[in-house]
Amino acid sequence: MKAGKLSEAVLKRSVLRQLHMTENQIKPAVGMDYGAIRTGETEMVVSAMATRCLGTQILPEAGVYAAVNNLLCSGARPLGVMVQFLLPTAYTENGLRELVAAVDAACVKEELLVLGGHTEVVRSVAEPVITVTALGATEAGKLKSAAAAEPGMDILVTKSVGLEGTALLAMQRESELAERYALPFIDKAKTFAGYLSVRSEAAVAIKSGVAAMHDLSEGGVFGALWELGQCSGVGLEIDLKKIPIRQETVEICEYFDLNPYKLLSGGSILMAAKDGNALAHAIRQAGAEAVVIGKATAGNDRIIYNAEESRYLETTQTDELWKLEK
Repeated sequence: MKAGKLSEAVLKRSVLRQLHMTENQIKPAVGMDYGAIRTGETEMVVSAMATRCLGTQILPEAGVYAAVNNLLCSGARPLGVMVQFLLPTAYTENGLRELVAAVDAACVKEELLVLGGHTEVVRSVAEPVITVTALGATEAGKLKSAAAAEPGMDILVTKSVGLEGTALLAMQRESELAERYALPFIDKAKTFAGYLSVRSEAAVAIKSGVAAMHDLSEGGVFGALWELGQCSGVGLEIDLKKIPIRQETVEICEYFDLNPYKLLSGGSILMAAKDGNALAHAIRQAGAEAVVIGKATAGNDRIIYNAEESRYLETTQTDELWKLEK
């Protein structure tokens, strides 16, 4: 199988169809990045495991944000995380200390407890692998679902797409980028790693009429749009020119011949709301960023418009970053 996310067909055929269900749980599905089970008046929510394969100068804290952002988009209050480190035999204790320090710093910033985890040295891994599982809770019946978008609703995106992937490229490929770009340009791209939390905009959205939320991650905004459409059973009409994207992302993706709309985009949320302009205004009033990029429609057609041109959105593809790992 290809590196990266499983294809939707394989996920459905070999994972989801094998799972047994109970009446008290949320059914796992494409686009559902958390699991939940009701216990009395409380929904206990666990995010999908967020795994990051780590090379040098990469973001160990990204796994924390990926897991926690899933919970925030469900409307749950994150409580803590379990963290697993799998290390190659060549790794050092000082390297492990740095990984743990970065993960703990992210947890302190997000006011999370590190509840425990597991650390092991494994001959079969070539680079450290971090897996983060986040635990949260909310009142019964208060969960937000990526399955709640309806025809006629506005579709919004917060912040800018591709921030996480841009930061990783600036860190990992700095020497290559320095052949074309000035150091301040590269340094600016690195700062995008500081925008991975969605806590602020998610909290405002829940109070301001959001119907559905889905955090952007692997596969970028195009992948998230497809998953939202699949999960809710709606079509989409999206204006490419309205999707917010930083110039640094555009230029760095152009340099590496990558599609920025399929690039790792942690830190942004895809939202559906009846009044998207009002929701975007509320988010901006709180100091964050959000824009309406299109609408949900009846049927299954998911169309991306770019001026006079249009094309159908494809099923979720492997994230663009994996192209550089070949």
